[in-house]
Parts: sequence; structure tokens; C-alpha cells
Amino acid sequence: MKKVAVLLFVCAAFAAEEPETVMVTYHVKGGSEAEMERVIARHWTTASTLKLIRDTPHVTLRGTEGGGETYFVDVFTWRDASIPDKAPPEIQKIWGEMNGLTQERAGHPGIEFAPVTVVTR
Repeated sequence: MKKVAVLLFVCAAFAAEEPETVMVTYHVKGGSEAEMERVIARHWTTASTLKLIRDTPHVTLRGTEGGGETYFVDVFTWRDASIPDKAPPEIQKIWGEMNGLTQERAGHPGIEFAPVTVVTR
């Protein structure tokens, strides 16, 4: 009976890990672009080291809007969708730095998406 209970616990733990792919947009304050690049890179390295993200492609894009304002888009997959809600202190500290480098955007709607499997021959 003990083995069955352990097996059920292990199965439940694996089932609880539902990955979540996110696309985060950072509208950067003028003059903070280079620092934001470094902070985004450190976020990725820290999250990887702490095994918080899946070993899937990670994409960071840099663009400019009509007025020449810079923004970054970061796309990656959390190992478990619950991680952002209970992020470790190392990640929360980096998020604080990111918040200090970005500007508020009123009325900017969130975007949801799902991975698409591409079949090649």
C-alpha cells in the first residue's frame, strides 16, 4: 500500500506541472535600453539556473514604436504555470529592476497565444 501512495504522489506532482508560454512586452524608459538588455539576459540565466523554465526556444526581440520609443518582447515557457505566482526572491528582485526600467502603458491589452506544432517533411 505504501508503494501505491508514493506512486500516486509522484504522478500528482508531475500532473501539477502545467507549462505556460508567455510573451512579455517591456516599454523601456528612454536611455535604459542597454541596461534592460542586460537585465532580460540575467532573468533568463537566473530562471534557467533555478530550473524554472522549460528547455524550449527563448526569443527576445527589440523594436521601436512610431515615436522612436524602444520596446522589448520576451517569449519563453515557464516549467509550471504557477511559478510566476510563487517566484523565488532572485526572480522577484530582477522583476523589480525591470519595473524600474519600464514605463506605464495605459490601455495596453494583454495578448494570449498557444504554441503551434509545425510539421516539416
